[in-house]
This record gives sequence, C-alpha cells and structure tokens, in this order.
Amino acid sequence: MPTALLGERSSSQPSLTQTRCITPTIETRLFASSNVGGSDDRNQLALDRVACAGFKVNNPTITNRQYLRFAGTDSQRASDLQNIATGAIAAPKLLLGVRGGYGAMRILPMVDWTTLGRIMKEHGTILAGFSDVTAIQCALLAKGDMSSLAAPMLYSEFGKTAPDQVSCRQFVEALTNPNLAINISDAALTSPNLPSILTSAEPKAITGTIWGGNLSVVSSLAGSEYLPRIDGGIVFLEDVGEQPYRIERMLYDLYLAGIFKHQQAIVFGALSGTGEDSYDKRYDVATVIHQLHELTGLPIYSGMRFGHIGKKHSFPLGATCQLTPNTDGGYQLAFTDYPTIKAETINVEGLWQTI
Repeated sequence: MPTALLGERSSSQPSLTQTRCITPTIETRLFASSNVGGSDDRNQLALDRVACAGFKVNNPTITNRQYLRFAGTDSQRASDLQNIATGAIAAPKLLLGVRGGYGAMRILPMVDWTTLGRIMKEHGTILAGFSDVTAIQCALLAKGDMSSLAAPMLYSEFGKTAPDQVSCRQFVEALTNPNLAINISDAALTSPNLPSILTSAEPKAITGTIWGGNLSVVSSLAGSEYLPRIDGGIVFLEDVGEQPYRIERMLYDLYLAGIFKHQQAIVFGALSGTGEDSYDKRYDVATVIHQLHELTGLPIYSGMRFGHIGKKHSFPLGATCQLTPNTDGGYQLAFTDYPTIKAETINVEGLWQTI
C-alpha cells in the first residue's frame, strides 16, 4: 500500500541546524503524479531546502495544483512528463517526485515513454521517487529502457519538520556515486525471522538488472505493457501497512503471471506495519517468503534498507546490480550503469536546514 508519509520521525534524529546555502545550479523539475500535498507550508519548506542544497527547481507552482485527491487533473499530471517527451520543455538533470499515495496508474497511457526514455538518456536525466511513483519507474523502464532512482521525495521527506538526515545523505550518495554499494547485514527490516539470504544452494554472486519497487504497485501492473520484462533480472519489492496474507496474494499475482520465471533473485526491502494475522499469528511475513521461495526456487535476499522507513538507502532501478554474499551471512549490492550528478554541486545539509 504506497503512502510515502509513514514513519516521519526518528527517535535518534539529530537536531536541525542552520546551514549556509549554495546557489542552486542543478536543473530540476518536479513531477506530481499522485496525491496532492496536504500543506502549502510544507511544500514551501521543502522547496526552500532543495534550493539550499543546490537544486534549481523550474516548476515549483505544480505543488499548488489539486483535483479531487490528486495533484492536478490526469492531463496536468501527465504533462509534467509528456511535455519533456514532446520537446515542449527541456529535459532537466533531475526529475524529482513530489509525493506518493495513488494516481500514477491513471496517467500511464498518456505519456510517450519510449521518447521520454530516449531524451532522458541523451541528457543523463535522473527520475527520483518511490511508493506510487513505482508505476512511473516501471513504465519508464519497460517502454523507455531508462533507469531511475528509488529515493525520497519533495513533500514526503524534505518537507518534514525534521527530515531524516541518513535518508538525505544516502539520497545524495546515490545521486553522485557512479559505483554505489550498499551492505546489508541482516533481514530485520523484512522480518527478524528470516535469514539475510534464503537459498537452497550455496549463495553465489549474481549480476543482473535490478527493477521493481512498491509491491502493491508492481503487482497491479501484472499483465500490462508497463511492467518490465527483464530476462535474468533481480526483482526488488517493498511495502507498508499490508497484512501477510495480502502480501502473499500480491506475490501470487506476480507468480501466476510468470513474472518470476526469468529472474535470478528477489530482494525484499522493508515490509513494515504488517501486523499479526487475525486467524493465526504464526502466519507471518517469514512464512510468506518461505512459501515464495518454495514456489519459485529463487534465492531471496531480505533486509534491504529501503521502503516506507527512516534511514533509507536510495539506489538505482533499471541499472546493473551485482549481489554478492559476504562471509558474515549478509550481502552487498553494487550498482553500475546509471546517470549521476557532480558531488560538488550539492550541499547535502541544505536538505534538512532550518528556515
């Protein structure tokens, strides 16, 4: 269930401090594909912060749009991306999502993803977001053969009273490091009752295209032209607020649609807020994932630090990923072949500054 607004506060969150802003030079456009933001003040705070960090936002007024629960009409929301595909608006370096929720599915047929992907490749454009934005990221990869970044978004992270500094730092790390690596030591974020690597054979290094995102959204795209068909891929999945039986049902959607047949591995991020099964509390996330392993025979890597959580580690989707087990029972994800931004153009502390 994509929401992108849960888990806003962290008990270990350091206090905010005033920082020196830099002149914003990174050409940035927002896209608001899903829910409307609930607070003009929060939007403005987020805009001030990203500007302080070096991102020159050229279309801030889209944060003021609203139609029903959405951030504008379908045509308005689609135009955030389609205007780049048609050449009406120049491609920026960063396309930053405003927030998740629901609505991206409605605009998928209204965007020329093939052309958008080509233009983004030519300009090295990075599209960043998660949650409901998974629909945009899947369509972009499936039809435009273009990568994106699983990352925090404008309203849902940078507009918080106290943005999560780890998430902010890891966002900038993923934006600027062409050889990003993330080390995972345990499966706790997925389930404390799972090993980091669930496999029927000795785990070995795997290299393939990593793709996926929010499980609710990925499963809803099954059977459509907007779900990537990746041979030898690595599927990443996360979700929030879904009971174990609902998680299993969505995984079965993908299994019965044949999505796992040509994959090398499945990586789970945070499956948070699942609660206990009302019929039998022994039926938990770990049980569901063991069942998935038996069905698919694929190695399953759990505990990836991304999802609807604090201290998330941004990473590229649609890029090459090498999964390597380590000697301590954990694993590393190493990424290549994705666009980046020059580190010296970003002032990361601006993302959580006081105003």
